[in-house]
Amino acid sequence: MLGKTYLTRQASTLLKFAKSTTDSELSARLISKAADLKSQADPLPDTDQSLRAPDVDPEDQTGAP
Repeated sequence: MLGKTYLTRQASTLLKFAKSTTDSELSARLISKAADLKSQADPLPDTDQSLRAPDVDPEDQTGAP
C-alpha cells in the first residue's frame, strides 16, 4: 500500500506538469490522474505508515553513520 505522503507528492507533480504544458488534452488527463491520486490519499492517515528498513534508527534523523 502506498502512503499518503507519496500519493500527495505524485498528485502535486502531475499538477505541475499539467500547468507547464500547452497541450490542453494532456493537461486534462494529468489533472484527472492527480484527482484520482488525491481521492486515494484522502482516506489514509496523515502519518506515513510505510515500513522502514531494519537498519534505520528512527531516533537518528541526521543521517550520520
